[in-house]
Amino acid sequence: MRECADHSRLSPLFKTMLITIPDVLTPEQVAYARQLLDAADWVDGKVTAGHQSAKAKDNMQLPEGSPAARELGDMILSALGKNSLFLAAALPLRIFPPLFNRYAGGQSFGTHVDNAIRQVPGTPLRIRTDLSATLFFAAPEEYDGGELCIEDTYGVQSVKLPPGHMVLYPSTSLHHVSPVTRGARICSFFWLQSMIRDDSQRSLMFDLDLAIQRLNHELAGNPTVEKTSVQLTGVYHNLLRQWAEMG
Repeated sequence: MRECADHSRLSPLFKTMLITIPDVLTPEQVAYARQLLDAADWVDGKVTAGHQSAKAKDNMQLPEGSPAARELGDMILSALGKNSLFLAAALPLRIFPPLFNRYAGGQSFGTHVDNAIRQVPGTPLRIRTDLSATLFFAAPEEYDGGELCIEDTYGVQSVKLPPGHMVLYPSTSLHHVSPVTRGARICSFFWLQSMIRDDSQRSLMFDLDLAIQRLNHELAGNPTVEKTSVQLTGVYHNLLRQWAEMG
């Protein structure tokens, strides 16, 4: 694999449905989260790795059942429920409770693909992992390395975002975290099952949603545009009705 370049300043919509979602958490929420995370007791990150991933995984993780993990996970899920960009891009059906990891001292995570099915701890509920998410808590200048590198047909995309920002990408993607050679990289990561399983269909729905929003925002009051917007909204919902899986 070639070394990934830094594309963290690219447009929010990447060619392969990698989407940067800014300001998921407020600066105040990030600061509070860092207080809890910096004081937390971390364990070996292999506890949530599959058989193959465990061979490549070298990081620390917050225990899933810890009070800090539950509190911060609830904070993230509440914020995502109010984030229109996330809802439009993901069309979420089920979200795995957010987990938290830390990389320092040369730790990294080699190239892998996330497990296709995840069981929510303590419940019989299982989710299909259509999308993976990484939410950053440490500023890029706090650490060297630690880029999330995601492979696709266009090459390798590199992501390293400001605190409170999140990247969303297909769980089918090969990806890795480069070694952290200075400081510490602290993130939340989780998976979700979308109402629309197919990546290309989900991407089409997202593009259509954005186009409708742009029409409504930029050309409001134009009768012809308003009629077109209504027609496109009908197309959107009819496609959603045809493609959505609710089970």
